[in-house]
Amino acid sequence: MSTDRPTAIVTGASSGIGEATARRLSAEGFHVVLGARRLDRLEKIAAEIDGTPLELDVTDTESVAAFCEQVQDCRVLVNNAGGAAGLETVAAADEDHWRWMWETNVLGTLRLTKALLPKLVASGDGHVVTVTSIAAQEIYDGGAGYTAAKHAQSALHRTLRGEELGKPVRFTEVLPGMVETDFSLVRFDGDAERAANVYKGLVPLVAEDVADVIAFAVTRPAHVNLDQIVMKPRAQASATRAHREP
Repeated sequence: MSTDRPTAIVTGASSGIGEATARRLSAEGFHVVLGARRLDRLEKIAAEIDGTPLELDVTDTESVAAFCEQVQDCRVLVNNAGGAAGLETVAAADEDHWRWMWETNVLGTLRLTKALLPKLVASGDGHVVTVTSIAAQEIYDGGAGYTAAKHAQSALHRTLRGEELGKPVRFTEVLPGMVETDFSLVRFDGDAERAANVYKGLVPLVAEDVADVIAFAVTRPAHVNLDQIVMKPRAQASATRAHREP
C-alpha cells in the first residue's frame, strides 16, 4: 500500500457519509483507505477511486488491530462508523441496543484513534475528524441511548484536543443534523416507510454535503483547526424542531 499521496482513512466507508467522504478526499488528492464490514461494497468503491479497501469492524478489538497493522502511514482519520438502534424510552430501554451504540460510536472511535495517533503525529500534519451528531449536544424523547453515546463520543474527541495540544495533529468534530442516508433505515431495523417519514416534508442534507465540510476542514492550512462544525438543513432548527411542508 505504498503511495506518494497522503493517506486518509475513512471508517464506515461502505455507504452514506463514509462513502461520500472517501470519494471527495480521493478527489482532493488523498490515497483513501476504506474501512467497513461490507468488504464487497468497499472493493467496488475503492476500484473507482484508486483506494484501498480493508475489512473493519470497529466493535471488534482484533479487527481494529488487524486493520491498523495494514496501514503504513496516516495523515487523516475520519471516524465516521456509528449509528443508532431503536427509539425506545428509558423506561423501555433495550440494553442490546444501548450496548451496540456505545460499542460502535464510542469505543469504536476510541479504538481507531488510539491505534492510529502515533502515525497521525508522525505524519507531521495529522488530522482526526469525528462525525458525531447534533445528538451530541441535544437530547430528545426516545433517544437516550443514541444521544448518550454521541455525547460520550464528542467528549472523547474534545478531550483529545487538549491532550494532544502542541503536537502536529488537529481535531475537528462535525455534528450533522438530518442527513438522508441509510441511517434511519438501520435505526428502524429496515422499516423503509418509517425511515422515509423522518425526512418527509423537508429537504434534508445529503451525504455529499457532509463530505464537502470534511474535505474543507482537512484542506485548511496546518495552523488552522476547525474545532466544531454544526450543520443542519435549512428547515431544521434543532433535534426536535423542523419546518415541514404539507
